[in-house]
Amino acid sequence: MAQEPRLLDQARDRVRFRHYSIRTEQTYLGWTRRFILFYKKRHPREMGTPEVERFLSALATEYNVRPE
Repeated sequence: MAQEPRLLDQARDRVRFRHYSIRTEQTYLGWTRRFILFYKKRHPREMGTPEVERFLSALATEYNVRPE
């Protein structure tokens, strides 16, 4: 039975399919990795809007990340 590619590999494939720059790829994969680690390696498929909102809220309030 073939194993499904890992999430970050899938994300990398999609970014490359869209011909984004390598820096954009690195940034997208970095944020994807942070999101997964924030939820202790839960797969994003198991999560929804509340988890995304909590992650974004934590970035703003706990980690002082600001949009540029």
